[in-house]
Amino acid sequence: MNNDKKRFVAFGEIMLRLKAPGHERFFQSPVLEATFGGGEANVAVGLAQFGLNSSYVSVIPNNAVGDACLGELRKYGVDTSYVVRKGERLGIYFLEPGANQKPSRVIYDRAYSAISLATPDDMNWDEIFNGAFWFHITGITPAVSERAAQNSLYAVKRAKELGLTVSCDLNYRKKLWKYGRTAPEVMNELIKYVDIAVGNEEDCQKSLGIKTDIDVESGNLDASKYKSLTDTLLGKYPNLQIAAVTMRESHSADYNGWSAVLNDRKEFYVSQKYEIRDIIDRVGGGDTFSAGLIYGLNKLESHREALEFAAAASCLKHSIPGDLPLLSVNEVMSLVKGGGSGRVQR
Repeated sequence: MNNDKKRFVAFGEIMLRLKAPGHERFFQSPVLEATFGGGEANVAVGLAQFGLNSSYVSVIPNNAVGDACLGELRKYGVDTSYVVRKGERLGIYFLEPGANQKPSRVIYDRAYSAISLATPDDMNWDEIFNGAFWFHITGITPAVSERAAQNSLYAVKRAKELGLTVSCDLNYRKKLWKYGRTAPEVMNELIKYVDIAVGNEEDCQKSLGIKTDIDVESGNLDASKYKSLTDTLLGKYPNLQIAAVTMRESHSADYNGWSAVLNDRKEFYVSQKYEIRDIIDRVGGGDTFSAGLIYGLNKLESHREALEFAAAASCLKHSIPGDLPLLSVNEVMSLVKGGGSGRVQR
């Protein structure tokens, strides 16, 4: 189907990202690299980069930091006209990159951020969804605060009432669920209004409380166990049309095996596997998978092609510094078709 004119809407918190340079420890030198990123914003940028009409909804302070944040989104083609400008602070996350056997570290500083204090009344969801075709959210925003959870639930309900397709990346963040409700309490209500669920095995377990015997520490992941996991997801939530789960084999911080599966109730697909060595930045890899899957489901001929596009896009993101998936459709399709040698393109 041709959805060039229809809007794809993403809602969530974008943050100031402060990263230690190179592979330094925090404050090993008196420098932190400042950029912006956040799950749903990364998806919005990915969709815009892939040529779709992408709108981002959030609550961002009306100050110079907020101005810079919106400028970054606009630079990559994202519509920010529905962003609410209020509140005192933008959330922050600090990133210390991993290498070899040393894992990356993330420290959040997002308490009392503008979006955590917003309510559904702060946004005109009927106006936001007017003319919109697709709504994307993640499990991160409902984890930020009770109000953010209320806003998220209201948004998915209204999106479904208005006939939008709703996708959700289950994204479990242990460090965020601090306000008195557990992830399964909130997410099992929210997912009732979702058509397409995305995540990894931990997201399914921790966000929804689904049990699985998948052992990611084993090094080699068994696709048949992912079929069982996606069958369980689709069986528990009859509203779901598609469940897509990423498969990351973490050999070290620099070297991952990467693939994904998709279950559409009719077929179970397994993508080709990528051996990603010398990882530059894996943050945003899952968001890029979501953006690639949304693009593929709307612009490509089959669910298998959509899955392959999403897996390839996410693979390429591991080579791009920063949160944002700065990729083109042609680059992704080249990798899907086997152009992964890394040779200079002259």
